[in-house]
Amino acid sequence: MGSLLGGNSKRLTVLIFHRVLPEVDPLSPDEMHAARFDALVGTLVQYFNVLPMDEALTRLRSGSLPSRALAITFDDGYADNYTIACPILIKHGVKATFFVASGFLDGGVMWNDVAREALRSFRGDRLDLGWLDLGVCSVATNAERYRLTERLLPKLKYLTPEGRRTALDRLVAETAGSIPSNLMMTTAQLQALQAAGMEIGGHTMDHPILAVLSEAEARQQIADNRAHLTRLLGKAPRYFAYPNGRPEQDYLAVHARFARELGYEAAFTTSYGSVGPESGLFELPRFTPWDKDLLRFALRLSHNFFRSHSRRLFSEGAVA
Repeated sequence: MGSLLGGNSKRLTVLIFHRVLPEVDPLSPDEMHAARFDALVGTLVQYFNVLPMDEALTRLRSGSLPSRALAITFDDGYADNYTIACPILIKHGVKATFFVASGFLDGGVMWNDVAREALRSFRGDRLDLGWLDLGVCSVATNAERYRLTERLLPKLKYLTPEGRRTALDRLVAETAGSIPSNLMMTTAQLQALQAAGMEIGGHTMDHPILAVLSEAEARQQIADNRAHLTRLLGKAPRYFAYPNGRPEQDYLAVHARFARELGYEAAFTTSYGSVGPESGLFELPRFTPWDKDLLRFALRLSHNFFRSHSRRLFSEGAVA
């Protein structure tokens, strides 16, 4: 794998994860699970210089970044980040950054999980979702429920928070859905994650698509999240990740400005590419490692590594 990355290029690859499940979930078959994550992190530390985010960005600025530098991030704040991912990271001597939507701590549920769990717990074989332009859907098997989930989530994602809440309330009512309250971290788990040496970053209060909010609402989401995490952790988070993270579609230049004005040192997107001196500090790219086959992962990682992401919406603040 090392030879694929050319050895001497001083660029930083940042990986994104969300959950690390105990085992494969038929309704989220591509989501990371414990055995796969353990194997992947073991491979990463063998072939890469896996760095804490603060060290990685500091060394990139100073020109001392080692070859094949890599950092690991998690988005949202799922409980399995602490119970499953953290012990695996510690086992391999890795420190990661966790971007937390703090409004879901202590029993909250993210909207996508409400939708998925409503479909999981539905006892029927057919579900009429004509009101979402999805028609009458067969959900007799887990495979059908998974395919419906993949069609349903994009329908809900870009609704206003109020519109999405109304749609989810109707979905839960029509499925008689049973929604768990332990999917996200507790405050105690978040604090323990920090005590274990992990970096905690901001990710808004409620994970809205910032681009569909008013500017005042978007700034409030970023500001309240930072203040909340500061109260819980005893220090202000240094880094921020935009929910969903695609430029112009999910966040705008004004949101990058808000992140800087509110005191963040850097912010992360989900744009492809690796981080180099030309990268904007408030639009740093990240890479999602969804490949199950390690060779395919290595090839795609190599392609991403050599892809510079210099285009940005927010002009202030390059890495170097």
